[in-house]
Amino acid sequence: MANPVIRDIDGGVVFTAKVVPGSSRTAFCGVLDGMIKIKVAVVPEKGKANKCLIAFLAKQLGVKKNAVTIVSGAGNPVKQVRIAGVTSQVLSRELGLDGSA
Repeated sequence: MANPVIRDIDGGVVFTAKVVPGSSRTAFCGVLDGMIKIKVAVVPEKGKANKCLIAFLAKQLGVKKNAVTIVSGAGNPVKQVRIAGVTSQVLSRELGLDGSA
C-alpha cells in the first residue's frame, strides 16, 4: 500500500480523499494514488455523502464533526479534507495506515 499524502498544518492535518458513494457500508478502504479511499453508504445527493464522510471521520478520530471540513471538492469524488485537532501520526494510526490497527 502506498503512503497517502498527509500534511500537518497549524492545529490539524489536510489530505486528499477519494470518496466512493453508494457502498454497502461506510469504511476506510486503503490508499489509491496517494489519496485515502473511503466508501460511504449513502448516495451523493444534496450533500448526503459529504455529511456521511464528515461523521465517519469524526467518529473514527474522536473529534467533533465541526473539526472536519471539506476544503475543496464538495461536488467531486476527490476532496481535500482538513481535520483540526489531530496529527498525521494520529490519522495514520486510527485509519490503520501505519499497520498498527
